[in-house]
Amino acid sequence: MSPEAAKRRRPPIVALVLCAVSLVASLFFGISWALVAGDSLIDRGEARDAALRDGQSAIINFNTLDYRDVDRGLQRWEDNSTGPLRDEVRQGRQNYATQIGQAKSTTTARILDAGIVELDEHAGKAEMIAVVQVTVTIDGQQPANKQDRYQAELTREGDKWKLSGLGTVPVG
Repeated sequence: MSPEAAKRRRPPIVALVLCAVSLVASLFFGISWALVAGDSLIDRGEARDAALRDGQSAIINFNTLDYRDVDRGLQRWEDNSTGPLRDEVRQGRQNYATQIGQAKSTTTARILDAGIVELDEHAGKAEMIAVVQVTVTIDGQQPANKQDRYQAELTREGDKWKLSGLGTVPVG
């Protein structure tokens, strides 16, 4: 091969090498970007799961009471709430204790279905809905089941989501 022929072959080889390097770089940065994007989706999913889990637990605690140990139940209300709802629980605590004690009722709740409908992870706010079955037992009577639908506002306090608002949703 003549020296002139070798010079003519180098440019295509250099072009192929540069093309291969740019392809490898593109793949590397593309995969890196996809992994980072996937991490944020995973983080968002984990935040949604945490809000749902804590919200369900709080709603169960707000619907589970025993007249024989009202103070413990009301303490759970306080521990699972924040903001205006916690203030309401604290202000009405004695009145709630009296009403529950007089009714001689026990309630046990379980979540039938629930979901997060809004999540603002950065602001630490979420909204959820839940369908709850509550078994009510009045001293000396047979237990009765009722179902309620709730809309709850959640606020993150530290690493835990707590109820900042709770209300029933009318059916129909």
